[in-house]
Amino acid sequence: MFKQTLVATALISASFSSLASELVIAGRDSSYGQALQHIITEYKKVNTDANITLVQRPSSGLYESIVLSMREKTGNYDVVLIDDTWATEFLTNKWLAPLSKNIEDPDFVKAPFDLGRYPSATGDAYAIPMVGNVAMFAWNKTVFDKHNLSKPQTWTDVLTAAEKIDADKDKSGLVFRGVKGNPIVTGFLPILWGYGADVVDSKGKAALNTPEAKQALETFLAMKQYAPRGVDVYNADEVRDSLQKGTAAMAIEVWPAWVPNLDNPELSMVVDDMEIMAPPAEVGSPSPMLGIWQLSVPADSNNKQAAEDFIKFATSPAIQKTLALDYGIPPTRESVYLDSAVTAKYRWYPQQVEALKTGKARPRIQNWAEVESILGDFLQMAMMGQMTAEQALNQAQRRISRTIKV
Repeated sequence: MFKQTLVATALISASFSSLASELVIAGRDSSYGQALQHIITEYKKVNTDANITLVQRPSSGLYESIVLSMREKTGNYDVVLIDDTWATEFLTNKWLAPLSKNIEDPDFVKAPFDLGRYPSATGDAYAIPMVGNVAMFAWNKTVFDKHNLSKPQTWTDVLTAAEKIDADKDKSGLVFRGVKGNPIVTGFLPILWGYGADVVDSKGKAALNTPEAKQALETFLAMKQYAPRGVDVYNADEVRDSLQKGTAAMAIEVWPAWVPNLDNPELSMVVDDMEIMAPPAEVGSPSPMLGIWQLSVPADSNNKQAAEDFIKFATSPAIQKTLALDYGIPPTRESVYLDSAVTAKYRWYPQQVEALKTGKARPRIQNWAEVESILGDFLQMAMMGQMTAEQALNQAQRRISRTIKV
């Protein structure tokens, strides 16, 4: 494990006084849980009187537990790790406490930090970004060089390159997640945004029945002919496998947790071949999807100052560097992305932070998960040839219009 002194981090926590009661943190399980446990261990080294309990749950269970606690004002939790798509519901219901101005820091990448502000990107901060997830685009430079292709700048370029590469029959031009629900929607949104369209407009109304959205979906559907057979049911494992084995030249969507093993010679046949960048855009600038996990203080917490001190420690540069190197957690601070020790391990981090800067959040509506499920159903029906792009978008528009909660 990577070891380093945390003197600077200790100084920012010096104000933490002896706790009269327990500080309870609700977080994810797996690697995020391990990261939070590491933070707690380090925090206790410099705050020896701290009494902290970590509750770890899978994503869906975490959401349900947090909602129940905050809705009933139980005061069960003092710090909560939340998906950025939950924030609109929580903030609209006034379930989160505003944070002090001194927790803000220009070193945080602005786009993910502003997701925690309310009621707008200039409002008070209610959540601090801990995990800087952003969807990227992967392409095999060695394969592109072989076919005299340039780095794709637009989604039209992607289709053109996929057709040329696929014609050789030794590999698929591209790969994506085709499973209905979150996977297929997550793959489609940067394409939709890249054509200047969106699921929801600025007034919170469904906005899928537009010429731009139709162009985007027709482009997405056209990709299937250059993807592996059975891509309709591909999820993250199949996409990673296709890239690592070199059987697909591009992936329209990769996340930070998927990428490191591309350069692992024990698992990958494309070491140093793959390049990672922000997704292409047909019009305007790229719009990489943000998938930020944030730390917040519930409004019903009885330990708000202690909770805020912990959040400041957990998102400090020293901790973020350790989490990146030892746990693969993508940072939310620009200085960590540019740290020489970090970039030596993750060569694509400079590109990743640029994508994070231009990242776009999923629609800020209260019931995004429900809307996403509807859109995912119709996208897959179109992908399987059961509907045209226009039919799928029109039906999704009608269903979402009846369902959406702003």
